[in-house]
Amino acid sequence: MRIPISAKLIVLTTLLLVSVTVAIAIQSSSYFEKTSKQREESINLDYASAKSTEVENLLTSLVGKTQVASTLLMKSQDAASEFKLNFNQEPDMLGVEIYESQAGGSITTRSSEIKEEEFIKQKVDKTYFAQLKQKMPFPFKSVYQGQVEVLNWSHSQKPSILVVGIPLIKDPFGRITHVAIGYFKLALIQKPFSEKKERSFLLLDRRGYVLGSSDENLALTQTAQAQSEIFKLSTASKSPRGQKPIKLDGANHFGAFSKTRFGVTAYSIISEDIILEPAREVKRKAFYMAGLVLSGSIFLIFLFSMSLTSPIETLAELIGIVSKGNFDVKASDRIKSVFQDEVKDLAFAFDNMTEGLKERDKVKNLFSKFHGSSVTDDLMNQEVGLGGQKKDVVVFFSDIRGFTAFSEKRSPEEVVEMLNEYFEVMVGIINKQGGVVDKFIGDAIMAVWGAPKGTDKDAHNATMACIQMRVALVELNDKRKARGQPPLAMGIGLHAGSVISGTIGSTERMEYTVIGNTVNTGSRIEASTKAFGSDLLISEEVVKQIGDAFIVELAGAAEVKGRSEPLKMFKVRGYKENGLDIIVRTEYSDYEAEKVDKVKVSA
Repeated sequence: MRIPISAKLIVLTTLLLVSVTVAIAIQSSSYFEKTSKQREESINLDYASAKSTEVENLLTSLVGKTQVASTLLMKSQDAASEFKLNFNQEPDMLGVEIYESQAGGSITTRSSEIKEEEFIKQKVDKTYFAQLKQKMPFPFKSVYQGQVEVLNWSHSQKPSILVVGIPLIKDPFGRITHVAIGYFKLALIQKPFSEKKERSFLLLDRRGYVLGSSDENLALTQTAQAQSEIFKLSTASKSPRGQKPIKLDGANHFGAFSKTRFGVTAYSIISEDIILEPAREVKRKAFYMAGLVLSGSIFLIFLFSMSLTSPIETLAELIGIVSKGNFDVKASDRIKSVFQDEVKDLAFAFDNMTEGLKERDKVKNLFSKFHGSSVTDDLMNQEVGLGGQKKDVVVFFSDIRGFTAFSEKRSPEEVVEMLNEYFEVMVGIINKQGGVVDKFIGDAIMAVWGAPKGTDKDAHNATMACIQMRVALVELNDKRKARGQPPLAMGIGLHAGSVISGTIGSTERMEYTVIGNTVNTGSRIEASTKAFGSDLLISEEVVKQIGDAFIVELAGAAEVKGRSEPLKMFKVRGYKENGLDIIVRTEYSDYEAEKVDKVKVSA
């Protein structure tokens, strides 16, 4: 009996209607969540206002103390004892200074009194003030305009100072001529913010620097919060207090602010998670109750889902195996189903697909062994058309010296074994350098750089492949001599030019190759290696393309079949690397020149 997936989904949907109880639970918990949020927002704003009031009272007191101390300091010598008495009775006051505005806008110190003993306890002297003044200049301009300035002068591992600057004396025209600065222990203003609660508190000056915080380190390190969302919220608001949801460390929070008349602002910040935790607890209990009601339905849904998801997961696993090139899998054997449904049909379709991929992979691997991977890819992608395309390439020819004599004295098995070992080494180098082996002609190799796809380094890669073959031949011959076998010698020719690249033949039998005069000339250059006694000759066209990357010398010119004019040929002695000449010569790279029928040396 075949049950379609649609029928399963209908049954599943019918059972899920029972989950209406979940919707009721969500609705009730959402209402509680909304109520909790509104209540906590109001409480958060009240906390900010309370902290603001506390700070304002404290600063009012500090402004008063600064005013009293500076007034006594301004009096005559007779009041000096009264100042000292008043000053020493303020344990949290570290110093007081009076500054006078001079003609021309300069500001000079009128009077200064610092409790040096307080700084000696912490192993600093009053020059510490000079360092702080240079590092954190006091904003005299705003104080001379009538504002009270409150600053945090803190430095790591040293006394932390709360600075309070106030206007002191005005001239008959109402202009402020003297200002007073009181220095107090920062702990005075930090204390109201140090309590640990579910919410955090913050006190910032009008420039966004921390004066007090639940995290004491923020105050002690004079952390800047000018770019924080909560500071921007308060500075942008014309209202003395307010609140808004904010992002803090990637999490949702509620931030409330309350400004003081001294330009500092108190903030109360609480995480949305803390606010919503009671509502979420209610939601969890509601879901727990709904879960008890729905447990029977969920069990049935589980049974149905297993019949659907398990086969799909198996198919996904098999697809991963197939994507890695393993086609020996059988989905129909892995997927078991009591009924014949779409999933079972999909398993059979999957098996048919893997069979097709297996055959395609066999064809591609077989084709690659005959034509190379790049040619195979292009032919399978239908990028190489019948009739051929004109391309600029570098043609490579090589053969083994004395191969005919070698073959006459050995069995066919020995000859094939030698060729296979030789081809394994040389073809590997060609492939590594981006070349494509076109064909094997007995002991000869014909390869091409630039077809089916070319690069601007084809000539360079082809020449480097030839040098690597020269080195590889030495290693191969060492193995052969160790086995008591005669060493091999070879000749290589390189030529660059235009060819026709494509498939030739008939509709029943085709071959991919390159044809043209460039190919013939490359073959003649390889044959000329005997006449010049060198294992490698390249044409002038190749020399032009490789530039000065290789060390070449003129071997001479020769008249070759198929060319009306003598052909210049060059020996390659090595290459250049990091400005150095690397000479690559072996005992097999040069040998005695001999006469060649199709080559006539002319110069």
